[in-house]
Amino acid sequence: MTTAPYAALRAAIPGGPSAPVGREELLGRLERALHLRGRALLTGPAGVGKTEVALAEATRAEARGETVLWLATLPSDREIPGASAAALVASVAASVTWPGLDSTPPEASAVFDELPGPQRTAVAMLCREAPLDAGGWDPIALRLGIAQILRTLTYRGPVLLVVDGVQHVDADSADLLRFALHLAPPALRVVAVETPEPYGEAGEPYREPHRPDDPHAAHLWVPSEADVLLVPPLHADEIAELLIHHRLPSRMAGRIHRASGGNPRLALAVGRSLADARTPVHHAEALTLSGRARDLARQLLGAAPLAVRETLLLAALALRPSSTLVRRAGRPNAEADLAAAERAGLVSLSEDGSLTFTAGLLPSTLVHDACWAERSAGHAALAEVVDDPVEAVRHRALATDSPDEDLAAEVAAAADLARRRGNNALAAELALLAAESTPGRHGTQRIARLVDAAEEAARAARADLAMRAATDLLARDAVPADRVRARLAVLDTAGQGLTGLDEMYVHAMEDSEGDTALRAAVQLRLAVKYVLADGDPQRSRTAAVESAALAASMGDPRTAAQALTVQARMERALGEPDAEAVLAQARALELAERPLGIRNAAQILTIRHALFDDRLTDARDELNALLPLVQRRGSVEDTIELFSTLAAVESRRGACAASLAHAGQSLALTLEAGLSPGPAWYTLALAETAGGSFARAASYARRSVQASEEEGDRVFLSRSRYALGRVQLINGDVAAALETLRRVQADERAQSTVDPSMLRWHEELAEALLAHDAGDEALALLDEVRPVAARLGRSTVLLGCDRAYALWLAAEGRTDEAAQLLTRTAEAFGRAGLPLERGRALIALARVERRRRRRSAAQSALHTAASVFERACATPWLALASESPAGAAGENPGGGTVGEEALPALSSLTEAELRLARLVSQGASNQEAAAKLYLSVKTVEARLTRIYQKLDVRSRAQLATALRP
Repeated sequence: MTTAPYAALRAAIPGGPSAPVGREELLGRLERALHLRGRALLTGPAGVGKTEVALAEATRAEARGETVLWLATLPSDREIPGASAAALVASVAASVTWPGLDSTPPEASAVFDELPGPQRTAVAMLCREAPLDAGGWDPIALRLGIAQILRTLTYRGPVLLVVDGVQHVDADSADLLRFALHLAPPALRVVAVETPEPYGEAGEPYREPHRPDDPHAAHLWVPSEADVLLVPPLHADEIAELLIHHRLPSRMAGRIHRASGGNPRLALAVGRSLADARTPVHHAEALTLSGRARDLARQLLGAAPLAVRETLLLAALALRPSSTLVRRAGRPNAEADLAAAERAGLVSLSEDGSLTFTAGLLPSTLVHDACWAERSAGHAALAEVVDDPVEAVRHRALATDSPDEDLAAEVAAAADLARRRGNNALAAELALLAAESTPGRHGTQRIARLVDAAEEAARAARADLAMRAATDLLARDAVPADRVRARLAVLDTAGQGLTGLDEMYVHAMEDSEGDTALRAAVQLRLAVKYVLADGDPQRSRTAAVESAALAASMGDPRTAAQALTVQARMERALGEPDAEAVLAQARALELAERPLGIRNAAQILTIRHALFDDRLTDARDELNALLPLVQRRGSVEDTIELFSTLAAVESRRGACAASLAHAGQSLALTLEAGLSPGPAWYTLALAETAGGSFARAASYARRSVQASEEEGDRVFLSRSRYALGRVQLINGDVAAALETLRRVQADERAQSTVDPSMLRWHEELAEALLAHDAGDEALALLDEVRPVAARLGRSTVLLGCDRAYALWLAAEGRTDEAAQLLTRTAEAFGRAGLPLERGRALIALARVERRRRRRSAAQSALHTAASVFERACATPWLALASESPAGAAGENPGGGTVGEEALPALSSLTEAELRLARLVSQGASNQEAAAKLYLSVKTVEARLTRIYQKLDVRSRAQLATALRP
């Protein structure tokens, strides 16, 4: 049975609630608790998704044919005796479906007609369907009546009762339900959803919450530790998935996660604020936090008493808030206030008293909504009690509204000290504060400080501060050189999102006229833009060459090294023979800088080239030497790039577990820094393809495609499509793989990419074409790429082409040649230290051997492949190699495989013919099969003719019989 309130709630959730994002493991725990104990309490702060989890469990229960009762309480119910119990009875009476019955549903009144007279009268009084006697309803009869109603429901099968908002259940209803559940049979299971009440009944933080006399009075049963399930906030990657699920932009997932603290309701509100903005919010701009997002934050904060909010405001103003600091700053009850805020899910307290807000939107809203006098008084109080002179200067500057040169100089000195400590983010904030504290009569000094602030923000990857400093500077009478430096700082913090900054490039070029050093710096940024945003490596190379020449003429080795690195990257892509020599020049300049680890572009590109060439041991050794230096001294972008490259190296080497770990670190750092997650998702797609899950790999690849499209990043759009097409091909979704890989081909050709080692799509597309019965096109593609790979010395690219060519030979019926070539190719991959490629070649060999009717040879190839994958922890590939010898031979209608022994004639069919045979045998018409396989009807007819001839059948019925085991 489904109650009407539940049905309405379920219908209001778009896309269905069966698997809320990030809650699969929690749902498993919930089902285990219900199976073992029959009771479960979901608890957590408002907006964290408790109702969605309960709704998902209710949907699963309904799918199993169980009766579902949904009781959603309201805050006002607590003050009305019997309100929740009456609502439960009404929900039973409003039942709309009864699973398992095809006839007209029975009248809900039948449930009540079975009640004895006194019980039926008491229930009628509760629901105000009968007048109340002078003494009210009979409490014993009512207790027994509610218990009997629930028991009667279980006669028809299992029942799931969901009480959403158990904290609002009135005392009388709680007593009735406790009694009924105590007598209920095991077939009645209960999920209670609770939002803990942190404050006293009068809104006082120093009192216990509702019903302090009985610790279990608010519960419908005495909960044990096994019953209580805390619904946690979502991780940053899960927030990204949530945004995608709701068709919201995901490129800001890291910043949205910080703003929301992983609270799904807050995250969606922030995401919708960004989506509704008049113009797209750039990475270098502050998040749009008005409207619904701010209102939700105010609701969470508004439930707190005034004393708690005043204490929280002090904590929001502090850099390193703690209960001790807040108490010393004038809040004597700080510990009690903060404990109440922690119960409300607003802050997290550690054992040493330090605290963090659970969502960045909360302190920003507190500060945003406080008046100047409140903020000033708070900063002044904190300035007197903090024990760090840097923090004291910061608070003194924020406590005054009057610019003061002496104070500004102190703040600038504090920024220098923070930088020397390695706290770049604080240094950037202080540098901007120093500029804003500079009096207007010191205009030149203020502009100089704004330039310093913008560049400091760029070093700290604080795009928002860089944009603030640049906006302030550009509104003033600054010289062209200062305007260029400020704009370059903004460009350096833009990450992958360069498409919306064309005007900034134009003005930077204009202002750099006549300044050779600045023109070199601007040309360097243009070289990056031309390849990332415009997909034009030729133009990028030209700009890089000009930048390097200008920088060299000015004796600027740093800019020259960076420009030569971009030039080498483009020349590698364009197939130029001098790419390695140019890179060696860049690396020599870079290594001359001390200390090492600060500028790393040339060293990282050297490692990437080793990866492209499959010199994996060299790449790994250099990575392991460079990574610790970069983590200590380099930028977060370089650290992310190193982890990403390390993940790619380890996946090629067959160290799949290490690859997944490094890819996860790359994503975590990316989201923490607020950068676009597209590149990190691409890396995770590769790592998951190697050693995780093909399904997760496809999911990450699709996310990367979406984020790259949002950013206008042409480079990673092509890469992520390649990752998606590859896993689609491996999964057997040939039509989708062919479409995706053709787009990669178009992207790469539009970008004039020549070197086939940088993105190995050629062999994947050739295999997809073969599976699609387009052998001539596949052969033409292989003939096109082979000479280029040979000229550039890309030996492992040639091995991939050999594997694809062997499949072409097999499709042409030349299976002996195909088997010989695949055997040599597998051995060559093994010698090259590429175990996953070796295993893939062995799987292809097993398929060819099956077609040659050499069952033992096929089994041997599969066993060898399985051993290779097992040593590499390549879980999804191991599953492929562990299939029965018929794994590629056929499938029965139930989804299982059909053994080769049962289908000896099938070995004569190509894979494309086998797919068509399966579709037709399952009842597809020629037109339906053509649509599903993206073929013309004439091609389907011709292919069916060949299938009939090979299997010696004359009709679809005979074909279906031939495919049966």
